[in-house]
Amino acid sequence: MRRTALLLALLLLSAACTITLGFNPTPVPPLVPAAGEEATVTRVIDGDTIDVRLDNGQVVRVRYIGIDTPERDQPCFSEATAANTALVGGQRVRLVRDVSNTDRFDRLLRYVYVGSTFVNRELVAQGWARAVVFEPDRLHYETFRELERQAAQANIGCHPTGVFQR
Repeated sequence: MRRTALLLALLLLSAACTITLGFNPTPVPPLVPAAGEEATVTRVIDGDTIDVRLDNGQVVRVRYIGIDTPERDQPCFSEATAANTALVGGQRVRLVRDVSNTDRFDRLLRYVYVGSTFVNRELVAQGWARAVVFEPDRLHYETFRELERQAAQANIGCHPTGVFQR
């Protein structure tokens, strides 16, 4: 029953976007991973980086996989950071690994979920982030690219600033 209600809500949202915004987002249901490490967000650094307290008490920095948001000296930095804060600030999150564990700065590389909300995906869909791939971590890259295309076409989030032009 709950799954039926979720699918109906996604169909209605898709129809509303088509009518009001002139674009039809790819209906992708929230992805709730089977496994992942639980943590609490202690600080939002920017649009794609957070600090979390793991259940063992350790505080670590996490870099979101597959997305990139504006840097401190670029247009839309504050807005992308605020969007990330609205999604994860102070929340319990689930951290899901792709292939790599850390990057060259020793940050954990993870997909981030708050409940059933896939944060990486949501930031791209709302136009606050662009899709990027750093091999070998590419599990959701094609989905992120399509969502980025749709957000750019709708000219939402950071896209009006031109910050994501490649």
